[in-house]
Amino acid sequence: MGKANPYVHIPKESFPHWIWYAAECVILIVVAFFSAVSITNTFEGLTPEQHNYMITGIFASFFLVWYVIIRHLILKKKILR
Repeated sequence: MGKANPYVHIPKESFPHWIWYAAECVILIVVAFFSAVSITNTFEGLTPEQHNYMITGIFASFFLVWYVIIRHLILKKKILR
């Protein structure tokens, strides 16, 4: 095979690589926040302070599970290279 046509658009070479990481992070933030709120709303009798601490803990656990366990151990992808 010869060289590729120089006028062909190859997204991997021209599209900034960091945008995929930003999109992944934004999607994770949205999913984690809505999941934390819906999980916390199932508990009754919580004070607003307890409600906020539970939302924060569940939100943080989503990040911990995704970036440490799933991404690092299962997918074997480094967060920063």
